[in-house]
Amino acid sequence: MRIRTAPLFFLLLCITSLFAQQPSKPTASEIYHELQKLNFLGSALYIAAHPDDENTRLISYLSNDVKARTAYLSLTRGDGGQNLVGPEIRELLGVIRTQELLAARRTDGGQQLFTRANDFGYSKHPDETLDIWNKNEVLSDVVRAIRKFKPDIIVNRFDHRSPGSTHGHHTSSAMLSFDAFDLVGDATKYPETAKEFGIWQPKRLFFNTSWWFYGSQENFDKADKTNLVEVETGSYYPSLGLSNGEIASLSRSMHKSQGFGSTGSRGRQTEYLEFLKGDFPSEKGNLFDGINTTWTRLEGGAPIGVLLAEVEKEFDFTNPSASVPKLLQAFDLIRKLPEGHWKTVKLEAIKNIIAACTGLYLEAVASEQTVAPKGEVKVTIEAINRSKVSMTLNSVNSTVIAFPNSLMATPLPYNKSYSLESVEQTFSGTEYSAPYWLSKKGTLGMYRVDDKSLIGVPERTNQFPVTFYMTIDGRQISYERNIVYKYNDPVAGEVYRPFEVLPEVTSAISEKVLIFASNDAKEIPVIVRAGRDNISGTVILQHPSGWVVTPAQHSFSISQKGQQQTVIFTVQPPKEQHDGYIKPLVQVGDAYYDTELVTIDYDHIPFQSVLLPSEAKVVHIDIQKKGQHIGYINGAGDAIPESLKQIGYTVTTILPSEITSENLKQFDAIVVGIRAYNTVPELDFKQTELNTYVNNGGTLLLQYNTSRGMNDTELGPLPLKLSRDRVTDENSEVEILAPNHTVLNSPNKITQNDFKNWVQERGLYFPGEWDPAFTPILGMHDKGYPQTKGSLLVAKYGKGHYIYTGLSFFRELPAGVPGAYRLFANLLSLGN
Repeated sequence: MRIRTAPLFFLLLCITSLFAQQPSKPTASEIYHELQKLNFLGSALYIAAHPDDENTRLISYLSNDVKARTAYLSLTRGDGGQNLVGPEIRELLGVIRTQELLAARRTDGGQQLFTRANDFGYSKHPDETLDIWNKNEVLSDVVRAIRKFKPDIIVNRFDHRSPGSTHGHHTSSAMLSFDAFDLVGDATKYPETAKEFGIWQPKRLFFNTSWWFYGSQENFDKADKTNLVEVETGSYYPSLGLSNGEIASLSRSMHKSQGFGSTGSRGRQTEYLEFLKGDFPSEKGNLFDGINTTWTRLEGGAPIGVLLAEVEKEFDFTNPSASVPKLLQAFDLIRKLPEGHWKTVKLEAIKNIIAACTGLYLEAVASEQTVAPKGEVKVTIEAINRSKVSMTLNSVNSTVIAFPNSLMATPLPYNKSYSLESVEQTFSGTEYSAPYWLSKKGTLGMYRVDDKSLIGVPERTNQFPVTFYMTIDGRQISYERNIVYKYNDPVAGEVYRPFEVLPEVTSAISEKVLIFASNDAKEIPVIVRAGRDNISGTVILQHPSGWVVTPAQHSFSISQKGQQQTVIFTVQPPKEQHDGYIKPLVQVGDAYYDTELVTIDYDHIPFQSVLLPSEAKVVHIDIQKKGQHIGYINGAGDAIPESLKQIGYTVTTILPSEITSENLKQFDAIVVGIRAYNTVPELDFKQTELNTYVNNGGTLLLQYNTSRGMNDTELGPLPLKLSRDRVTDENSEVEILAPNHTVLNSPNKITQNDFKNWVQERGLYFPGEWDPAFTPILGMHDKGYPQTKGSLLVAKYGKGHYIYTGLSFFRELPAGVPGAYRLFANLLSLGN
């Protein structure tokens, strides 16, 4: 009888990011689980477009029940989505969602892969998607992933036959996977990866369908299912007290920036996979039917399988080290196998199991979290053998820091810790440790990755390796550990963070968009941050032609790493409307630095340091406004309050508890943040006060919400019904439907010029139906789609004005789009 277990350490690692860099400390149950996986030689690859597209139930089932080597290939990093946990969007959101995917995989036991495709935002058709992405390059990345991972089965999340019916990225992911299935076995297609990884032919390709793709459960129940494979994924793992559905929910709940918290499910659960290509499995419910997943798959592998079966059968949960002698025999046999994919994979796996069975703890800890190239840092290693197995540490070596050359073979007796410090403190690593895909400027649809070895990997791993050369019961085995940093927090205790190499100096302008609403000059602070002790130099501010910056340069001197110094430049705009970028350039000796250090720190993901170009957009706008005091009710997070302050408004954040009829009287207009009705439950009980505010003469501006989990009729004093209508082409034609309406004429005259240079999209989730009291202001549509009129609706209500808009002001204002500012100012000026 097969014992079903699951990797508890995956679940524990997700409780907090404090554990993200910790050495693995598996329990006996977890070791046994890895033993079972060691005896299964089969792989599965799940393919979709974005973080949160993956079916975590199926990934968890394949990894934890079937014991297959399982990975999720997400074509993008989710850069174009929205963020429910903070203000980060675009590239920074992609960093967050990358780490959320890694946290999800630590939970469900899978691996994570990517392509270079950039999530540029919603796309209505794969033709648009593949044009912006560069179809050939993304397809080459999919082929690379398959040839490198070598899956026996591939599962698509979406249907390749339904272009235009869903997100263009979704359909494109399936289309590319469908094409790649036939290409990966042909050495003449993408010969570079064929040469590097060899050709490969998966056994079969599936589409992970469900009733949703049939329109309703009723339609699905009636459908012909002869081409479908049913898989029961509702397994229960007694050693955890968790079902597969509960593990899947924990995994999905890692997508916190998208608000995808999920409640665990129990009991039977059936997944349906439509067969697309390859060989149809004849055994019911067995996706690997006809695929040899035993050690006999490899030439000379049969004795290994016999030996490991004995280890699994005889495993002592109270003394895992008792398995080490036979594991070492299997290790010897695996090393003698002909070179190949499975030899590489299983050799690394059995090494880790041997270390786990002996309780071997290896760690390399830096004295500081960051260091500049060629900077000074001390690294201390710790090695401890927590078993009675004979073990010796022969030497320690690193490519980035020096350890004693004269280290003699040091026995590691039972449970006695051994430590060693680096002998030279000069750190030789020079490559920065920020996200690799952001190091060079790419295109709208593709990230630029010059180092081809990095294509597809989630992040750099073991960038600063320390190698421990060991003898374990007579066998020479080496283990590699990445240098980490840890400290003691008075509340959290032992806290791990990534050890990082960062520039010796960075600079930043806090406000990323600087709006000049008049001809007056502004003082612009530039923050210089030291990446090492005792650093000095000069700063200049590069600027567009026509703008005047004084003084020409500033000097700075900072004594301690991590400290900052602020220098002030005065910037005078040109007389005409104009926009461009100002960029600090820091000189230290003969070196120049032009990057900004951005840190991302959330409890559910590891601490992240991101290097971005140091710059700010400057925009001189011909803009007028009426009214002064704006109340802002936060939603899912955006930077609009800061943008409004830029053009002279006084903005006050209103907490839900402060929404009272008396308190609202002080504001000339009230703005409700994006998705507020989706994310702020208290608003359900505050609508009466907001309606009263409008009725008494106020202006209430509601930004977009989604219809999921919300009663549309409670959005304001007048009913409207949200739809999924959106206009994804930021350059699409805009028709002015109400040219004489005040909102287009006062205090700024809005023309077609105000809709130029928008970014990512026009808007999203427009209302599809509304009360006759509303006036639709604008009409717009994507190419090949009917016109929508719900992007901007304005109504009189009592003495005031009620506005609902799905226009993406939350993207346009932070991007410094002049026309968006002028239109938003008109909306706030209504009634003033």
